Amino acid sequence: MSYDSESSNQDSRSRRVRGRALVALAALAPTALAGWLVWQAMEGTAGHDDKPPQVLPLPSRTEQSARPGTGTPAVTGSPRPASPSAPPGGGSGTGTLAGKTVVIDPGHNPNNFRHTKEINEPVDIGTNKKECDTTGTETNDGYTEAEFTLDVSHRIRAILEKQGAKVVFTQDGDRTFGPCVDERARVGNRAKADAVVSVHADGADEGQRGFHVILPAKVKGGGADTAPIVGPSRELGVRIAGKFVLDTGMNASNYVGGGTALDTRSDLGGLNLSTVPKVFIECGNMRDSRDSELLKSGAWHQKAAQGIADGITAFLGG
Repeated sequence: MSYDSESSNQDSRSRRVRGRALVALAALAPTALAGWLVWQAMEGTAGHDDKPPQVLPLPSRTEQSARPGTGTPAVTGSPRPASPSAPPGGGSGTGTLAGKTVVIDPGHNPNNFRHTKEINEPVDIGTNKKECDTTGTETNDGYTEAEFTLDVSHRIRAILEKQGAKVVFTQDGDRTFGPCVDERARVGNRAKADAVVSVHADGADEGQRGFHVILPAKVKGGGADTAPIVGPSRELGVRIAGKFVLDTGMNASNYVGGGTALDTRSDLGGLNLSTVPKVFIECGNMRDSRDSELLKSGAWHQKAAQGIADGITAFLGG
């Protein structure tokens, strides 16, 4: 960031203020990672560099505070958290997000498993072709990613609509399958969304834990040209990551992103074909026995929704 030569005194005061703010933020977040994410989320400087700083994670905040006791909780059953009542539609026209349009993309579809032929059909993602969609993953006792993403998405919508935003879904479990990844991108484009977030949970190996946010890489080919959205998408992603840490206590992924909670990818059609700021969030690992206990908890769903909604609100200036 550059400063005018006549504003050196203001610059000095600004640095002192920023220093005090950084100390305060460090007190809020008990890990170096959380401190960096929150600082970036509040400063809004993400997106100006192609690569985030590498931050070495300290002991997991999740294990310090989110789960009482030690050891791995036993998996007991497959609860189906109820979604809060939140009718579809737009915002109230008042509030901090009045006039803003947000598209929420609940990953996968609860009916995809009945239509494997259709979802395996390849679609153009700009640089190559990829299957229309997938069934998603599930916990070891059968709680599906598609159920998780719908519930969290309903909760995000309820929060954002209270702030006046118009919220559009790519799907609400009301389709026979899909939509395909290219159509999911088009929903956000047609809506001229101010922000799009695709909600997911990962299916990695046991012991691989934590959340991460996926950012679009610079891609150009076919119908894809992400250059205009790379910067604002990174800012959206960093703000969501910072708020997600604070609201959920979930630690950054220990297997993706090098401890930054950020991962840049060029192989996702939903990002490649987007013309508006968009990110994916993998809220945790459904195949890890400890993460899955959170991902099956309705109370934790609300925290996850709040973290995502708070990040979107910060990005949109609310």
